[in-house]
Amino acid sequence: SPEAEEHELALIYRAKGLEADEAKRVASQMMRDKDKALDTLTREELGLDPAELGGNPWSAAGVSFCLFSVGAIFPAMPFLWTHGLSAIAQCIVLSALALASIGVFTSLFNGRSAAFSALRQVVIGLIAAAFTFGVGRLLGVSVS
Repeated sequence: SPEAEEHELALIYRAKGLEADEAKRVASQMMRDKDKALDTLTREELGLDPAELGGNPWSAAGVSFCLFSVGAIFPAMPFLWTHGLSAIAQCIVLSALALASIGVFTSLFNGRSAAFSALRQVVIGLIAAAFTFGVGRLLGVSVS
């Protein structure tokens, strides 16, 4: 709602030391141009620089696709050289190791310990795998 955002912007300018009338005038002026208003609100309200947000949704989708594709190799690899329960056991181990590696890597960015991040990633991944296995079982799909 533009009126609420304009009011918020005026409050921000008041907090920065402008008089009430001047803050309202500046906020009103900023809100006239939607692009400038969005840029200003992003900077002032969220403390973010829109130029740093950057990114292209197509490149993000492409990178995501590639990473998911590479990640899908780990659970599939054991089925290239073995089958049955042996392949399933190796699939679980390789998947857990890959998930733990991802968890350790993400710990560099999330500020949590490597062990916590690795364990969390493994638990979430194994829950997702168990769910997928359960759905496949319900649908009558099996690995031979």
